[in-house]
Formats: sequence, structure tokens, C-alpha cells
Amino acid sequence: MSSLLKNMIRFVLFILFQVVILNEVPPLHQFIVPYVYFLFLLWLPFSINRFLLLVIAFLFGLTLDFFTGTPGLHAAPCVLIAYIRPYLLNLIIPQETTEQSYLEPSPRNIGWAPYGLYVGLLSFAHHFYLVLIEWLQFGNFLFFIGKVLGTTGISLLLIFITELLFNRKGKHRTNAA
Repeated sequence: MSSLLKNMIRFVLFILFQVVILNEVPPLHQFIVPYVYFLFLLWLPFSINRFLLLVIAFLFGLTLDFFTGTPGLHAAPCVLIAYIRPYLLNLIIPQETTEQSYLEPSPRNIGWAPYGLYVGLLSFAHHFYLVLIEWLQFGNFLFFIGKVLGTTGISLLLIFITELLFNRKGKHRTNAA
């Protein structure tokens, strides 16, 4: 299956999963709201153009905003993590080995520790910005941090369960392409 077709299917599935299933789950607690949709952006190939990554992130977030009736609420954090993603990958992954050898980030390709750091930092950045925009103020700082940490925690749990259930094979980059 081509990379474009695979990512188009992922785009639709992540939006549907978030809108149809996760958004219908009643809040587990005042702090915990499950979000997994942004994993689509984290699974995009290493070699994607940075400008194209930002455009895809904006369209992806805007699509989710269309279904949830919250204009810009999800688009802004998606663009933020798309902007941070290449810099974070440069910091935590040795470029000469991984980016040239593998097509996309996964625990099998880069190892569980770097992948956990990658997903954890981008999840925290996404949720921090999302909760900040949602409130447009800090208000009670402990409640704010509690909501960010609770939402990040449940999202990371769901992301790692997704990684274990849908074991993506490490596809090597070839010189033919």
C-alpha cells in the first residue's frame, strides 16, 4: 500500500475514532478527557516536508473542529505539535541512522524509550495548549495543571495500547524510491 493511501486512511480513521467513540465517552473525571487523534501527526513519515506537515496538521485539526463544532480549538494544537515535531526528532533520534533507515517513527524503528519521550513531550505540548485555549486563562493553576496531566496521562495510556494492538512493522527506506 502506498504511503499516501495509508496516511489518507489513517486521517479518516483517527477523525472517526475521536468523533464517534472518544468524544462520546462521558468525562472520566473533571481532569480526564481522552484524546488520541493527534497520533496521526506523530505517525507521519520522517521525510515529510515541514511546510506540508504544517498544512496537513492545520487541515486535520480543522476537520476535527468541524465535527466537534469548536472552530480552531484543535487546529491550533495540531499546528503547534507539527511545528515542534521535526526539532524534537532531531534532538532525540540520531539522524544518520534512523531517519535514513526508516520511513516513520514507531517503537520498533527508534526504540521504546526515544518513542516514549517523543510521544510524551508532544502529547504534553498538545494538551497544555489545548487546555489553555479551552479556558483562555490559567484560572486555578492547580486545576489547570491537573487537567493537563490527567488528559496527557490517559492519552499516553491509549497511545501505548494502540501501539501494542496495531504493531506497525519497521519499514526500511530503500534507495529505489
